[in-house]
Amino acid sequence: MAEKIFSILLVEDEENLHEALKLNLELEGFEVTSSYDGVEALKVFQKEHFDLMILDVMLPEMDGITVCETIRLSNSDIPILILSARSSSADRVLGLKKGADDYLTKPFNLEELLLRVNKLIRKSEQMSVKQPLPDLFEFGKNKIDFKAQECFSRRNEKIFLTKKETMLLKLLIENKNEVVTREKILQSVWGYNVYPTTRTIDNFILNFRKYFEHDSRNPQYFHSVRGVGYKFTE
Repeated sequence: MAEKIFSILLVEDEENLHEALKLNLELEGFEVTSSYDGVEALKVFQKEHFDLMILDVMLPEMDGITVCETIRLSNSDIPILILSARSSSADRVLGLKKGADDYLTKPFNLEELLLRVNKLIRKSEQMSVKQPLPDLFEFGKNKIDFKAQECFSRRNEKIFLTKKETMLLKLLIENKNEVVTREKILQSVWGYNVYPTTRTIDNFILNFRKYFEHDSRNPQYFHSVRGVGYKFTE
């Protein structure tokens, strides 16, 4: 079987840097598609599949942060590596909050960039082989019917779930034993048009504990990880 060739969308308007990156990525065996402004990048992204996007922040037409945010509106799981001349922690946090997976400041070491590219693509591949959840999922004495948006508690009580509850349950269970960040929940469940407070998400977790836990004050399944996010443990 032929080895898979991974495709990268490179969005960078500095021509010399763009060509140098493209050449080195192709030497590493990647297939590289070029884009030089934000609007064009979105058009190209919608037409083709890519395994990774390398995205500059300062772009003509539409800046890289807005491009990243727009892509995450569709809940795309494509890894995004942001390149930026802005090196402050506030800029880095903003990029990560808007959906980037990694953030590299200019000037950067080429070898470091290639290491980060390979790491992001490996992570993406590992995520893609995760088995999709069945419509019916059981844990402990609890049952969830994702299709019908209802569940049966450990006491066999039937509970109707809201759409948001169903989406959040599915997201947490798909990533069981891993912390799901608040930003990931924003992207996947609420989208970027609405920003629920941390308290709103906490209330959802409290509801899940009432539905599914034997002792809601000492949860076995649904955990809040202070300052980071939330986790389902089976």
